[in-house]
Amino acid sequence: MTDRPMSEMIRNRRPLTLRLGTTVTETCKQMKERQVSAALVTDEDDLLRGIFTGRDAVRLLAQGGAADGPVEAFMTPSPNTMPLGCNAMDALRLMQDGGFRHVPVVNDGMVMGVVSWGDFRTTELDQLGCESNFWERI
Repeated sequence: MTDRPMSEMIRNRRPLTLRLGTTVTETCKQMKERQVSAALVTDEDDLLRGIFTGRDAVRLLAQGGAADGPVEAFMTPSPNTMPLGCNAMDALRLMQDGGFRHVPVVNDGMVMGVVSWGDFRTTELDQLGCESNFWERI
C-alpha cells in the first residue's frame, strides 16, 4: 500500500525535540543516545523552528565550527514539513525533490513527528522509482 498516511507512519514514535539555545554538543549527545539522525528544534511555544541532522554536524566539523555554539546557528531553519493529512508518497516526493532525508510532520506548526528515508516500505520506494523513470523518459 503506497497511500499510507503520515499519522500511521509516526504513530507510537516520539521525535527528538530540543529547544532553541541547546548547544550542538548536547544535541549530538541526545541524537546518539536516542539513536536518531535528526533533532527537531522548537521554541518556547513548541513551534518548529528548524531541524539539525547528522549532515549539519559533519558540515560544522568540516568548517571548523565550535560545537559549544547554539544549535540554531547550524540547523536548517524553517524546514519543509508535511501535515498529518498527507501520505507516504507525498513525503517521499518532497524528500527526493528537496534532496533531504528527513521531513518533520506538523499540525498547525506543532511537531507531531518526523519521518526519515528509512521509514518507507519497499513498495513505496519502488513506486517512487517507477515515477522517476516515467518522468525521465518523457
